[in-house]
Amino acid sequence: MARATGIGSLPGTDVGEALRGVREILGDGHLPYLPELPARGPGADMIGRAAGLLVDLPVDLQPGGWRFVDRPGRDSARTASLWRQDLDQLAEVFDGYGGDLKLQVTGPFTLAAGVELNRGEKSLGDEGAVRDLVGSLAEGVRQHVAEVRRLVPGASVVLQLDEPSLPAVLAGRLPTASGYGHLRAVDPQTAISGLRDVLAAAPEGTATVVHCCDPAIPLPLLRATGVGAVALDVTRLTPMRWESVAATVEEGVALYAGCLPTDGTGTVGSAADLVARGWADAGMPAGGLGALTATPACGLPGLTPEGAWRVQRAAVDVAAEWSERAES
Repeated sequence: MARATGIGSLPGTDVGEALRGVREILGDGHLPYLPELPARGPGADMIGRAAGLLVDLPVDLQPGGWRFVDRPGRDSARTASLWRQDLDQLAEVFDGYGGDLKLQVTGPFTLAAGVELNRGEKSLGDEGAVRDLVGSLAEGVRQHVAEVRRLVPGASVVLQLDEPSLPAVLAGRLPTASGYGHLRAVDPQTAISGLRDVLAAAPEGTATVVHCCDPAIPLPLLRATGVGAVALDVTRLTPMRWESVAATVEEGVALYAGCLPTDGTGTVGSAADLVARGWADAGMPAGGLGALTATPACGLPGLTPEGAWRVQRAAVDVAAEWSERAES
């Protein structure tokens, strides 16, 4: 049966309320998740939040963004406090829960593109810094997944790495701190190795997903990491890109199809038809629709809470539509 989930980010500042909404909509046969609420401010944004999981690599918020520092300060403490709130509320709202539960963490290359070294350049431009970040994030992910398993013992954790900057990282499109040049492109093998290390850090039995909403998502590279699923925006896929999606699925990688626009304008029928048509045009059997996961095209923090829940419920209805088509 097809199922639904969210990409991760939601509007609002009350994580308990967000978790209750997620469990209500997705907790019965779908894929609920620990939501991210960037409206809470620094430390709740995707870069600061993931940096808060790094082991022995403290960060601080500077005028230009997050930067590595010698010792933890006020910003690290605030991020840690937000994480404690999230996990405390997760344990309360998901008490007694049994089933899959998704966690989102910014991936190593988007994180390296968003955190500066103490001299002001992006970490991505320093190979040694990237290696250190990959190792630190891998250990942080290992500890994070283990803690969630302890707090919600009936949950089977799904780990999602968010890599929206990965295509730009691979293409050398990220600007230097001065803005007059671009950081050197990261070698694809380095990207594969780094992603593989972080994905493999989760305890055995943890399902994995890499999410990237950039139209240039590097599907062949992601297949080489051994990831279990890819999550992407399918609303802008060309026929050629659908063929790449089909090749990915045929290699055993599951698809999280981001078929509902993040502005709330999509309908269940149009989203279900969009994917079914692209799926069929790529030569994939209709029965395979039942193995898909329906999601919004990306995160939903730009909507009102009511609007975000409408999109999330629509994803559940899209999944039901795919399941019916798969069985017919």
